[in-house]
Amino acid sequence: MARPRRIVLLRHGESEGNVDDSVYSRVPDHALRLTDEGWRQAAQAGDGLRALFGDERVSAYVSPYRRTHETFRALRLDPARARVREEPRLREQDWGNWQDWADVRAQKAARDAYGHFFYRFSQGESGADVYDRVGAFLESLWRSFQAADHPPNVLLVTHGLTMRLFCMRWMHWSVAEFESLSNPANGETRALLLGRDDRYHLDRPFERWCVPDSSELL
Repeated sequence: MARPRRIVLLRHGESEGNVDDSVYSRVPDHALRLTDEGWRQAAQAGDGLRALFGDERVSAYVSPYRRTHETFRALRLDPARARVREEPRLREQDWGNWQDWADVRAQKAARDAYGHFFYRFSQGESGADVYDRVGAFLESLWRSFQAADHPPNVLLVTHGLTMRLFCMRWMHWSVAEFESLSNPANGETRALLLGRDDRYHLDRPFERWCVPDSSELL
């Protein structure tokens, strides 16, 4: 088994929806584009990733949304060293189809009160649903490590909530631990690094917005 030395997760650059949530009533979520600032963030992330990967090969998986595709293009990775696949299981949490601006804001407030993991959007997914499909992807990813020539680097270009849930699944975090963490900023990374103990460790923690309830931690 050729396990990669690092698995890097990257949140897409700033999108139209990050600066104006009313856009969801006019443009499908999957079709939202990067803003000029989002392109800049993605290009900056690319500078760091090219330095990190150097001459090593990379196996990249990209969410099928326009903003993640645009983010990947802005990274300017060497196509001779990067194997790229679109991966639908890394998509954003589904909120439903066309979204009513007032309803979205009301549901976001309800989700904050109910909990991001269990709350289900009326026509979409819960965080638990995303966790399940991320878990299915992780099983596929792990099988890919069976190849003797697997690249030493894996890159996932995805979304903030999906990043947290991927790490939750990999690191075996509790729901309470997940709920205490904030999404990374646009264009920000987290990396799982293979240590000398033959285990993966997160390069830096997610920011906390609250202390998890110890009564809910196993």
